[in-house]
Amino acid sequence: MSQSNYPFSKKFMLRTISLTLGAALLAAPLSAYAAQTKPITEAVPLTDYEFESAYHTGSYLDVGESRLLSDKQIRKQWKGIDKQYSPERAVEAVKEALPEAEYEALFPMRLGSKEWHEFNKDKKNYDPNQVDYYSYENLIQAVTEVANIKYKVSYRKGSLTAQEVFRLDKDNKSETLVSRSNDFNAPENRRKKIESQVVDFGTFLKEGSDTDRKRELAALLANLAHETGGGWDAAPGGPLRWGLYYNENIAGRTGANMSTFVDPDSSGLYPGVEGKRYYGRGPIMMSWNFNYGLFSSIIYGDKSVLLKNPEKLAADGKLGFMTAILFWMTPQAPKPSAHDVMVGRWEPTKEQEEKGLKPSGFGITVMVLNGLEANLGETDGSPIKRRAGHYRDITKRMGVDVSAEKIDTLGMKPF
Repeated sequence: MSQSNYPFSKKFMLRTISLTLGAALLAAPLSAYAAQTKPITEAVPLTDYEFESAYHTGSYLDVGESRLLSDKQIRKQWKGIDKQYSPERAVEAVKEALPEAEYEALFPMRLGSKEWHEFNKDKKNYDPNQVDYYSYENLIQAVTEVANIKYKVSYRKGSLTAQEVFRLDKDNKSETLVSRSNDFNAPENRRKKIESQVVDFGTFLKEGSDTDRKRELAALLANLAHETGGGWDAAPGGPLRWGLYYNENIAGRTGANMSTFVDPDSSGLYPGVEGKRYYGRGPIMMSWNFNYGLFSSIIYGDKSVLLKNPEKLAADGKLGFMTAILFWMTPQAPKPSAHDVMVGRWEPTKEQEEKGLKPSGFGITVMVLNGLEANLGETDGSPIKRRAGHYRDITKRMGVDVSAEKIDTLGMKPF
C-alpha cells in the first residue's frame, strides 16, 4: 500500500457497534455527489498535456464516468501497477498462510457448512438451500477480485473533506470517478494543491514478513469470527468452533428492528430505495445506506447496485468477504488501516501513545475496528475474550507464536 502524509478523512469512515450482533461498519457520508449509473466508455486516453492539467484542476470526468488510461498515465497518477500485487499473487499468499483444510477445521459451524445444516435441520426457519456462505472458495474469489482494484482519494491541501474519489480497474486500466465533494472546485479551493493517497487492495497479505502475513490473515478472520459468532461457553466443540455462523443482523432479519437504516443527511448522496432496509449484513455486518452506496461504488463503480439490492450482501459470500477486506485495508483518519497495523507499517503518534495505543498488534486492530471495546481484558463476558481466543486459535494452527503480542485493549483509549 502506498504511503502518504494525508490519510483518509475522518468523514470517510468511522466504526460503531451493533447492539444486536457484533460490530457494525459505519462510514460517515462523504460531502460529495455519489457515483451515478453510467456505462464505462471506451474513451480515448487524455493527452499528456490534458492529463497534467487534470492533475492540478481536478478530474474532467463527471461523477460515475470512466476513462481508459495509458501506462504512462497510470504510472504518474496511480504510481503504476505492481505485478507482485496481482490477483494471482494475492491468492497464493492466502493459500500459503492458511490452506483450505486448516480453514475448514477452524470454522466447522460456518453458515451453510455440512455441520451447520446438521445442527439446524430441526430448527425454526431452517433453510435447507443455504449455501456455504463463508466457504474457502468465496474467500479466494473475494481476494482475487479486490486485488484487481486500486483506490484513490485526492484532497485539496489543508481541506481534507474537499476531495475526489476514484477507483482503478487494474486489469482493463479503467479509471472511474466515484465521487466529488461539493466544495472540491469551490473558489476558495481551486488554488490549493492536490494531494493524493492510493490504496492497492492487492497488497492484502503481500507486505511484511511471512509471519506478518499469517498474523494479518489470522487477525482479520479472528475479528470476523467474533462479529459473526454463534458460540457460547458450553457450545458443542467449544465456542470458537462457531465463528462465521451468522451473516445478517438478527433483529434486522427477523423484523424485530424494522428501521430502514437510511441516514437523512446522506440520503441525497446515497438514497435509500423504497422497500429496502440497510441493516447489518455480511462478515462485518455492514449497515446504513451510505455504506451500501459507497462500497457498491468501490466494488462495481456504481452506487445503485447495492442500494437497489442490499440483500445481495447476505446472498453472496464472495461479496461479503470483499466488503470485509476493503474495510480492513482502508485507513480512516486518525486511525490507520488494520492492514498497516499488522504488517508493521504503522507507528503511533505522540498523541496516540498517550492514549495507550501501542504497541502495534492485534489489540490495535480491535481499536481500529471498534473503539467501544477500549480498555478491556480477557475476562468473562468481555468481547475481547472471544476475539483473542480466535486469534490464538488461528495463529496456533498456522504455527505462529503470538505470546509476546499485546492482544487485549487494556490501557487503550479510542483513536
